[in-house]
Amino acid sequence: MLYAAGRSVQRFFNSLLGLMTLASDFWADDEYFMSPPLTEDRIASAQARLGYKLPGSYLELLRTQNGGTPRRNSFPTTTPTSWAADHIAVTGIRGIGGEWGIDSPDLGSAAMINEWGYPKIGVVVAECPSAGHDVVMLDYTQCGPQGEPRVVHVETESDPPHVTVLASSFAHFLAGLYVHHPQDEA
Repeated sequence: MLYAAGRSVQRFFNSLLGLMTLASDFWADDEYFMSPPLTEDRIASAQARLGYKLPGSYLELLRTQNGGTPRRNSFPTTTPTSWAADHIAVTGIRGIGGEWGIDSPDLGSAAMINEWGYPKIGVVVAECPSAGHDVVMLDYTQCGPQGEPRVVHVETESDPPHVTVLASSFAHFLAGLYVHHPQDEA
C-alpha cells in the first residue's frame, strides 16, 4: 500500500515537471551549463562511470534540455546557509556529457568532489553562485547506489563540510524551486 502511494506521488511530481517544462518556464535563455542532446547511450555511460542510478525525474528534466540555468533560482531552507538566512541560490543544473556534464572527467561530479572536498555521498548535480564552495548533490547514503537519492546542499567552508537536506527526492527539489527577487528583501 505504501509503495503504491509513493508511486502515485512520484507520478504526480513527474506530471508537474512535465507541465512546467511544457510551459517553457523552467529553463532560462542561457546556454551556460548546457550539454549535448541527451541520449540513452549517454545516460548508460554516465551511470556506469559514476556508479549510481540517476533519478527518473532528473532524467526527465534533462530530456527537455540537457542542463542549463533554471529560471527558478532558489530553494528554501529552514536553517541559514552561507548564502542566505532562508534559502540557497542555484545558478545551474548540470546535464550529462560535454564539458559541464556530471560525468565530465575534468569538471564533472567526481572532479568537483576531489577538488573541493565534498563528501563522497553521491553526485553533484547543481551549482551555486559561490564558484565551488557549495553545491547541490544527490545523496545516496540512505538508499544505496541504485535507490532514489535525497537532495542535499553541501558547503565546504567548514570541516567537515556542512550538509543540509533539501528534499526527499529530485522531484521534490524541482517542485520547491522558486524565483528569488533580491529587491523583495526588506
